[in-house]
Amino acid sequence: MNEYRNNINLDEEAPKPKKHRLGKAVAFLMAMTVVSGSSIAVYRKFENKTAVVSAVQHTDNKEKNSSLSAEGLSLISRAEDSEAELSTETIVEKLLPSVVGIESQFTVESSGNGYFYGFNMPTTSESTGTGTGVVITEYGYIVTNAHVIYDSEYGAGLSENITVHMNDGESYGAEVVGYDTDCDIAVLKIDADGLTPAEFGDSDSLKLGESVIAIGNPLGFDLMNTVTGGMISGLNRNITINDKAMNLIQTDTAINSGNSGGPLINKKGQVIGINSSKMSSSYGSASIEGIGFAIPSNEVSKIVDDLMEYGYVTGKPQLGISCQDVTENIARMYNMTVGVYVTEVSENSSAEKSGLRAGDIITAVDGKEITSYEELNAQKNTHSAGETLEITYVRNGSEKKTEAVLDEARKD
Repeated sequence: MNEYRNNINLDEEAPKPKKHRLGKAVAFLMAMTVVSGSSIAVYRKFENKTAVVSAVQHTDNKEKNSSLSAEGLSLISRAEDSEAELSTETIVEKLLPSVVGIESQFTVESSGNGYFYGFNMPTTSESTGTGTGVVITEYGYIVTNAHVIYDSEYGAGLSENITVHMNDGESYGAEVVGYDTDCDIAVLKIDADGLTPAEFGDSDSLKLGESVIAIGNPLGFDLMNTVTGGMISGLNRNITINDKAMNLIQTDTAINSGNSGGPLINKKGQVIGINSSKMSSSYGSASIEGIGFAIPSNEVSKIVDDLMEYGYVTGKPQLGISCQDVTENIARMYNMTVGVYVTEVSENSSAEKSGLRAGDIITAVDGKEITSYEELNAQKNTHSAGETLEITYVRNGSEKKTEAVLDEARKD
């Protein structure tokens, strides 16, 4: 069980906490949007909890998968560091066969806009989302963003019907091998052989100002295989997007709705990131241009390998609580402390073993003040499973401290 945010049922008259109540700097990060194109919404949000499905075994490729696992090889092909730099035209020619379009069908259920004999009945509608993907093996494995195939903003969940459109015009139905919404990575499988896998480079060797290009499908497939160029604008950016703390590459390469899951490519024609998100076009009175983000290729490789071998991403920390922000308004109304109110503690969890109980208010982690779920989650995610959090909390008006050894978050 991950950490969830619940409503505090303190009083019917109590105001609902604001979903995002941090200062200006954090609010700026909340202006981030993921970049899949959809008739549900142009931009998608991440889900509050991790969603993972187990790896699917395919009879035709079972021997190949077993061989990879037995030899400890990554599903993602790594290029040689000594490769010479290529022209932009050569890079595009090299990568185009490895870049695909992804179309996801969703069933969205409304809360009740249909009427039947005087009763307000739920209605359903079909919607389509589009994104981009990268071929990672010759026998049909593809990596993309989880938000391309999983919708949480409108409660649609996992797409029931995913189609992969190849560069040569062929289309294939796809199965979901595994996905993780926290990491925003998904692995798909199509029944095809002889594909051209992309080579992945070392994202740890990137330098500020290094030239990069992106290939993707902005606004759907009418503009399929759009190529944009720019540079590495920032490295190791710790960004929080809709409660998800991520370490990302920043680029000024144009990344638009529909580019989700597509490659960010270095001068050697190697994929060094999977495009995921962008800063929205405006923030207050400030105009924003050219601030996009990609998941580093080294991180993508680890996530893909974990999804294939375990069905979930290993090493992710879990405290084991459900919680809710205590806003300043609620704190004044009920004479409480501003922080994160613990509504539930999971049995045998790290939190329970540390002595935390429902009703506690967490005010600091590792000595850093905590005033919201976002801050708690971000600080927790600076650690790995097995590491220790120092937690400061208030119980019955008294401040206390405890230490919690973080569990590993696993799929249910």
